[in-house]
Amino acid sequence: MGVSFACVNPLRTTGTSSHRNQRKYGNVDKLEFWTICSANGIVLEKEDVDIFERYHGDLLYWNARVNLISRKDEENIWERHILHSLGLLSAVTFPDRARIVDVGTGGGFPGIPLKIARQDMQVLCVDSITKKAKMTGMFAEHTGLRGLSVENCRVESLADQAKYRGTYDAVVARAVAPLAEIVGWTQKLLKPKGFYALLKGGDLSEEIAEACRMFPKLQVREMPLVMKGVPWFAEQEKKIVTASFTA
Repeated sequence: MGVSFACVNPLRTTGTSSHRNQRKYGNVDKLEFWTICSANGIVLEKEDVDIFERYHGDLLYWNARVNLISRKDEENIWERHILHSLGLLSAVTFPDRARIVDVGTGGGFPGIPLKIARQDMQVLCVDSITKKAKMTGMFAEHTGLRGLSVENCRVESLADQAKYRGTYDAVVARAVAPLAEIVGWTQKLLKPKGFYALLKGGDLSEEIAEACRMFPKLQVREMPLVMKGVPWFAEQEKKIVTASFTA
């Protein structure tokens, strides 16, 4: 199945400036999270939202012991981490039963949210930092979902193993490394029609130009991450970069 992209139009905002600032910095609760997902075409059952809520609770509890996300962001986990990860589903079409590898997953982003929302997919989360991989493995186990696993290693080492080489439909990552480095690490993991879907931000022109110089057959597309009900993404210039190799 090919890869298609669809940008989402921003939600029209109303109300006072103070109200908008409250939405920007305030904590999104479970119900609002569910509503935002629905408005952006991400359909979740109640059971899925319950899994997200446990994941949210795990992150809050363990972040005080193992630094997985910024302490400043603990009040904004729904918006700045979970919804940010799910932004990939609002803009990128992943094949049915896709096999996904999440590079530098940290506390499970974006791999765990993607798996909870798309339980047909097989997701492998990879991190070279042992304490982060251990925590993410526990979070993955707590979801109760099959087809969600964690490896504690450098992702480039997986390409040396036949069971991983050429088996993935997509590589995903969130603010891990420049595009050229990610491609260099993971190119051998992708199927012939596999692709990259990366969460990034800011001015990416030099980064994309460098990747295209290093990999002349790499086709790259940059798009703004826009989700209805989440103006923070546009305000902070959050973006999605997709890339794939021409034949």
